[in-house]
Amino acid sequence: MLEAVNLSCTRDDRLLFSALSFTVNAGEMVQVAGANGAGKTSLLRILAGLSQAEEGDVRWQGEPLRRARDQFHEDLLWLGHQPGIKAVLTAVENINFFHADSPVDARWEALAEAGLLGFEDVPVNQLSAGQQRRVALARLWLSSAKLWILDEPFTAIDVAGVEKLTRQMVRHTEAGGMVILTTHQPLALASVRQVVLREAQA
Repeated sequence: MLEAVNLSCTRDDRLLFSALSFTVNAGEMVQVAGANGAGKTSLLRILAGLSQAEEGDVRWQGEPLRRARDQFHEDLLWLGHQPGIKAVLTAVENINFFHADSPVDARWEALAEAGLLGFEDVPVNQLSAGQQRRVALARLWLSSAKLWILDEPFTAIDVAGVEKLTRQMVRHTEAGGMVILTTHQPLALASVRQVVLREAQA
């Protein structure tokens, strides 16, 4: 279980949200929603342990992140706005770097599911923005992490790609995993719960 307890966040002297509390349990998919500038990315970075909240705490399996950091990092797959991949490496080299312990067949299947077959030997810096995004997203087919935190995973992805990614996230939650994401794409899934960030009152 991931638990947010009375989180408050300020950016550039502006209060984005305050006293925000919610939990995410095994098997749940949660969409963080809100207007542009509401603090969606800031919240995800706090939940991932990449930023500190002004107030409040994030707990993993009942322990504050500062006490459970090593285990939390093992259990976490974070994909932010930037692809977070190595631009000088090819798609297959990136997958081999991040998931060297995965079976070779599984790595190729992940590249295929992400729509990268035929581009696997092209350096990432020569790929389009959408293809670079797919290199990062291919990790969703290989990750054993319990918690996926995904910031706008569908950016620069076509309709067919969005459907594939959505199915993979559903499979992850059906297997007991957790997904927290932001997206401007409508999610036609009855199982998605929303945490809506509204304008904070200073």
